[in-house]
Amino acid sequence: MIFHSTKNAALKASLEEAIFNSLPPDNGLYMPEYIPKISEDFLVDIENRSFKEIAVEVATTLFEGEITRSELENIIEHAYDFEAPIVGIAPEDYVLELFHGPSMAFKDFGARFMAAVMSHFLLKSDREIKILVATSGDTGGAVAQGFYQVPGISVTILYPSGKVSEIQEKQLTTLGHNVTAIEVNGTFDDCQKLVKEAFLDPELRQHYNLASANSINIARLIPQSFYFFSAFAQLKKLGKSIVFSVPSGNFGNLSAGVLAFRMGLPVEHFVASTNLNNAVPRYLTSGLYDPHPSIETISNAMDVGSPSNFVRLQRFFGDDWKLVTEKISGAFFTDEETQQAMREVFESTNYVMCPHTAVAYLGLQKYRKESGADFTGVFLSTAHPAKFIDLVEQTLGKSIEIPARLESLLHIEKVAVKMEPTFEDFKNLLLNELAL
Repeated sequence: MIFHSTKNAALKASLEEAIFNSLPPDNGLYMPEYIPKISEDFLVDIENRSFKEIAVEVATTLFEGEITRSELENIIEHAYDFEAPIVGIAPEDYVLELFHGPSMAFKDFGARFMAAVMSHFLLKSDREIKILVATSGDTGGAVAQGFYQVPGISVTILYPSGKVSEIQEKQLTTLGHNVTAIEVNGTFDDCQKLVKEAFLDPELRQHYNLASANSINIARLIPQSFYFFSAFAQLKKLGKSIVFSVPSGNFGNLSAGVLAFRMGLPVEHFVASTNLNNAVPRYLTSGLYDPHPSIETISNAMDVGSPSNFVRLQRFFGDDWKLVTEKISGAFFTDEETQQAMREVFESTNYVMCPHTAVAYLGLQKYRKESGADFTGVFLSTAHPAKFIDLVEQTLGKSIEIPARLESLLHIEKVAVKMEPTFEDFKNLLLNELAL
């Protein structure tokens, strides 16, 4: 598969080049030159396939000529020892649980696959790389776990001080070894900007082989399409069209769903569900993309003012606003609405949602009411509620169980380098204090 820049289609790259470069030299994003279709025979029989079998088929379709099927089978076997189950909470409403991996967040699907693919290529090239990643919450923990002690790879994670939960912070600041955390006195947008600047800096590029594990990297985004196919497989027997409501921050998750749709997955509609960081829902209503500085909310992993993957969403539909809105609707909700949904669902079903999951639930209900359509609704649960233990317990008025793998982190002291959000300071850290 060949990739090209969203800014200049003449700038092309192989899969390996796209993964390790992360961004094209013109600061665009890599997009597939064409999107291959999944086999019709496979879709006919998909309900009889396991998650790993589905992942192998999708990856083989996309990576044909770059990585062999047998190599992908090994990569996926290594990456995934967890599932993405569908849980029914109402006759027509289902939650796709994406928090059964090691960091208990959906980012495990992308980070672990990406780490395995990078290792595959690194074994052949005998080189070392430095991963730079910005996180608004869950990406950091997933990347830290996915790349921990992977030979030839060191990881530097930037996160906004005071804007991630305690457990999220502990997940990315307690591993050590080849994982370094930088606590930035700013917002996620500041962290993301620093990472992007680093990739464009000639001195840093000369000093390190830099790569990103954010969803700007196409290898992080592609494996997230696997669980959209898996959700369809689990619900196919119901015989109804499917609408996905996707809690959205940097819009990698929704972009992955649209990629699955473009590959041939039968999806009736998507709902881009956000908190008050609502640049994309406003665009879907008006046709005008006008990003604002990020706003702090209780669904912190979605506190992104200027989503990097917005351009990919547009490009999937030929930059045609009308085509985008035919397949995607937008919805955004306040913290108060989010907490009310958490309470209502718990009281009626005993199901505990994290705030991001609650935003997705609200988006699905809004679309169901406004469309009046008959469909099977799926809202994505992107993180285990215990990752937001204080907020969830305060909202529900009761204690919830903390999984052992999360509870144990609370007793480990965090280790992080504090920094102001200036590129000069970041570059100095990379070239001196954090040098390999």
